[in-house]
Amino acid sequence: MALLSIAEPGQSQAPHQHRLAVGIDLGTTNSLIAAVRDGSPVVLRDEDGLRLLPSVVRYLDDGRVEVGIAAKEAQAADPFNTIASVKRLMGRGIADLTGSQRRAHRLRDGQGVILDTVAGPRGPVEVSAEILKALKVRAEGFLGGELVGAVITVPAYFDDAQRQATKDAARIAGLNVLRLLNEPTAAAIAYGLERASEGVYAVYDLGGGTFDFSVLRLTRGLFEVLAVNGDSALGGDDFDAAVLDWIAIQANVGEIAAQDHRLLLQEARRAKECLSFHEEAEVFARLSSGSRVAVTLTRDKLEGLGAALVERTLGSMRKALRDAALSVEDIQGIVLVGGATRMPAVRRAVAAYFKREPLTDLDPDQAVALGAAIQANALAGNRSAAGDWLLLDVTPLSLGLETMGGLTERIIPRNSTLPVARGQDFTTFKDGQTAMSLHVLQGERERIADCRSLARFELRGIPPMAAGAARIRVTFQVDADGLLQVSAREQSSGIEAQVAVKPSYGLREEEIASMLEDSHRHAAVDAAARSLQEKIVEGRRLLEAVDSALVGCEESWLTIDERTSLQTGIASLRTAIGQENATAIRSAAEELDRLSAPLAARRMDEAIRRSLTGRTLADFA
Repeated sequence: MALLSIAEPGQSQAPHQHRLAVGIDLGTTNSLIAAVRDGSPVVLRDEDGLRLLPSVVRYLDDGRVEVGIAAKEAQAADPFNTIASVKRLMGRGIADLTGSQRRAHRLRDGQGVILDTVAGPRGPVEVSAEILKALKVRAEGFLGGELVGAVITVPAYFDDAQRQATKDAARIAGLNVLRLLNEPTAAAIAYGLERASEGVYAVYDLGGGTFDFSVLRLTRGLFEVLAVNGDSALGGDDFDAAVLDWIAIQANVGEIAAQDHRLLLQEARRAKECLSFHEEAEVFARLSSGSRVAVTLTRDKLEGLGAALVERTLGSMRKALRDAALSVEDIQGIVLVGGATRMPAVRRAVAAYFKREPLTDLDPDQAVALGAAIQANALAGNRSAAGDWLLLDVTPLSLGLETMGGLTERIIPRNSTLPVARGQDFTTFKDGQTAMSLHVLQGERERIADCRSLARFELRGIPPMAAGAARIRVTFQVDADGLLQVSAREQSSGIEAQVAVKPSYGLREEEIASMLEDSHRHAAVDAAARSLQEKIVEGRRLLEAVDSALVGCEESWLTIDERTSLQTGIASLRTAIGQENATAIRSAAEELDRLSAPLAARRMDEAIRRSLTGRTLADFA
């Protein structure tokens, strides 16, 4: 049946002009795909009427690939060829995996995580691509046409490696990524446009594998992210793992075989979900050895097992509010997103912290996909019933460069609005320097040893000049997807170099969680260390300048006493630098500067005398 669309003259949009775009929530446990239809976002169903697609992929020996429910049901029987929770492996190295993750897969040595299956080695990007392919087929069948693009959501605290891995998976799946969108921001879009809410809102997003907390200001037509925080290694999977360990202890299970591990993990998840609505859950399982597991898990016990995990989420909330310079009283509402927020303990903890009940009128499983669909529809150029609106997201961690002395110079501070481009001028350290090595860093600490190394590149061909004369403009650009590109340009010659930051691995699990906390805890120590390193760099620069001046120094320029005093001053400064005593370095540098002043003046006089020799006043007329 064809529908007739009636509109004012000149304002109609032909069917072929409506571009098909979708929003995808690529989740740890389940994935969804949504689109705007007839002006409203809807989650698309499969042929069986189901919205959720389990994020599980199974490789078969005949070359076929199963995705979704069929793969999920085969986890226990075929654990090594069935990949679940692949999102937690994106952008990671083998060293980043937990013991539970190592037991669940056959791993190969290689760059990043490589999973050994009957179909051959597969990386997390390839596995995620299979999930995206299944979602793409669902959308094109449902919408009746080819997609022009997709907005794919990622945790706000995903780093560059994890974001790039997500884009690579989409490319393998044949999807054009219109944008990567932070999951809490997508949920806020869905909530804000659906409910026409305004004010400052917080989004608490606890999914299967990650936790994000974002603070946003919603006004009509504007979604401004004020601050983000979170933990890319905390989610419902960790509650499941805690329950599994408890079950193994209660049932006196020794070494757990791979298929038993998957079976017990499934039972742990089922019991956890059951306890969101009941006070007790029975756990029954027959292990591969023939023994049986039969235990009863209560809601109180579950809450005890997960108490430390819930507390970790509260710590992230406190940091985000501090970064946004807001108090609990400034928050108009708290939106819950992610299936793990159905746990009563989580809802009670959030309500107690904010002294108000969280908002739960949107389905926590669907909110992210719906918001992504709204954004995709706008980026595709389609008209929206919500009218014009603007999204301003932020970068979660600071970005900068290594400077002399092993220090970090921040170029883009955390919580800067995206997209963002900022530049800063640097110069050479030595006379005649023709190349500069640039080290790109991510983190909040002053010293490079405490930050994450993202990339290194070199700028070559700098014209030889005196130290400090060259002007190298370094520009950092972070796009709307949160991906970074760095360029360096020598201003006088136009020589330029650049690097797109695509690291192989993401931050280790403990690194992201501790970066901001460490920056506050060690602020005083870092400030002192930075001050010391700056004085050391200044002292070495002064020594190099004085040594250079002495090389071309004529005997008549300095008396014996002046030369002796100068050598003593040089030795004192070198000793102070070796002892790394900031006060002594400053004092010795000031003294050497005073002692070298006569030599500098006489060198200047001689340079002027030589430039004027043989010239008359007429030459300057």
